[in-house]
Amino acid sequence: MRVGAHVSTAGGPITCMDRAEAIGAEAAQIFLTPPQQWRSSKVEPEQAEAFRARKATSSVGPVFVHGVYLINLAAADETNLTRSTSSLKSSMTACSQLGITGVIFHLGSHKGQGLDAVFDQICRACTDVISNTPDDTLLILENSAGAGGTIGSRFADLGRIIRQVGSPRVKVCIDTQHSYAAGYDLASAEGLELAMTEFEQEVGFDQLVAVHANDSKVELGSGRDRHENIGEGLIGVAGFKRIMAHRGFKDVPFLLEVPGFDGNGPDEPNVTMLKSIRSEIEAGA
Repeated sequence: MRVGAHVSTAGGPITCMDRAEAIGAEAAQIFLTPPQQWRSSKVEPEQAEAFRARKATSSVGPVFVHGVYLINLAAADETNLTRSTSSLKSSMTACSQLGITGVIFHLGSHKGQGLDAVFDQICRACTDVISNTPDDTLLILENSAGAGGTIGSRFADLGRIIRQVGSPRVKVCIDTQHSYAAGYDLASAEGLELAMTEFEQEVGFDQLVAVHANDSKVELGSGRDRHENIGEGLIGVAGFKRIMAHRGFKDVPFLLEVPGFDGNGPDEPNVTMLKSIRSEIEAGA
């Protein structure tokens, strides 16, 4: 298990390595473009070469890209749907050029219609993206908190999409805060076991490639996406110790997306907190 963090790419993607190393992160997640804008993730050959060379000298890895927040594979508007799939294709192509594992993204919202109404469209969109991107990249579905009709708050929904698309390149990222907000009680031993049993049955741990490690600012089942620093939220240090000790997460990178103790995003104290928990687990404490 590697402890990582979402880090800035201000100055270019290559700068993420320095930032990750500076806070002690062992893995990283980045945005290739501003998350609230539709922009192509164009990578020049020399930029890709420099990134790969820097990555080869770094202990940081794996690296993931997070898709822009505008993506909605359930969009009723054809223009927005096309923008969504184009954004994913552009990001995944860039991942292949840079040697990055894949794109973690939010599926979007059904706007109250229910999953069944948009299920076929979502699966067609995922298939379109997979069919038109390099084979060495992954399309990674992230679970949602559930409010506003966001898709993927139930593990069964993610599993259903994966089975329908039928590609080994479609994987899953579990966000701990989203799970808690969606009603999975990861803060308790019993709740964690129930949640992980459901995930194993509906999705499978072989499909899990990353965890977004975030404490929760809001209560269980609230449906709201509100991250908190590790140990300062309702999942708590004890909750994260049980999560990190679970067999399903043994070889999965934990990526922090927390506000930071100084308010500037994932930081060394949060990384150190997760590493300390990992050390306690390894020591049998």
